[in-house]
Amino acid sequence: MDWDSAYNNGNHIPGSADFPPRWRAQAAALRDRLTAAGRAQLDIAYGTTARERFDLFLPEGMALGLVVYVHGGYWRAFGKSDWSHLAAGALARGWAVAMPGYTLCPQIRISGITRQIGAAITAAARELGGPIRLTGHSAGGHLVTRMPCEDAPLPKAVAARIASVVSISGVHDLRPLMHTALNDDLRLDRAEAAAESPALLNPRAHVPLTCWVGAAERPEFRRQNALLANIWTGCGVETRAVEDPGRHHFDVIDGLTDPDSPLIAALLGNPDHSA
Repeated sequence: MDWDSAYNNGNHIPGSADFPPRWRAQAAALRDRLTAAGRAQLDIAYGTTARERFDLFLPEGMALGLVVYVHGGYWRAFGKSDWSHLAAGALARGWAVAMPGYTLCPQIRISGITRQIGAAITAAARELGGPIRLTGHSAGGHLVTRMPCEDAPLPKAVAARIASVVSISGVHDLRPLMHTALNDDLRLDRAEAAAESPALLNPRAHVPLTCWVGAAERPEFRRQNALLANIWTGCGVETRAVEDPGRHHFDVIDGLTDPDSPLIAALLGNPDHSA
């Protein structure tokens, strides 16, 4: 098994280098519009280090609840401001959206990022009442599925507010990553890989889980997607595994920009039952 190839998305997506600048431009455009409208609160601190900040975007009128989106980049790339545009779909449905940053590997280990995301969700939850719905992409898909685990770094009151989790192209068993060049930065050993793999942990049974992946993604991401839904079903969790037709690792997140997309419906429910 060529594990580096199995987890390398860019080499298998035509025009992959064009995606990051496009994302940044779309993110800046939405952030500027929301800032001008007084609906953006940027760089709210949830910790003491430079990247322990989150952006909070507000809908028009009273928010139905809080969506938290956690970005990907293999725990070692990108930042919260690269993804602001992905708040558009939930905002249009009346939900506030928090987008946390976090310290990147190798300056931190994945277990440390897990603690930071727990702190970010806790801080964002203080800003708004109502249900909390979590979503994230790739490494962010892993991080949001860590949050409904029984050992997640969340206060009980915050954990009880989590109404659903949608993991998009998440990596839920970290052990294969120890065999990749990524591990030069991630520094995973067997103990941490096991302790930070949602597929090996006990979930809170009250939180429904959707595992969402592009049908055109690398086979390993499709395997990881099905894996967590399968295992957590056996733990009493309501789960669903979805393969989005024609989508690859870089465009599978596009549905978050559209309030009428199936991906937003998976995250928020049908419009008549959005809370």
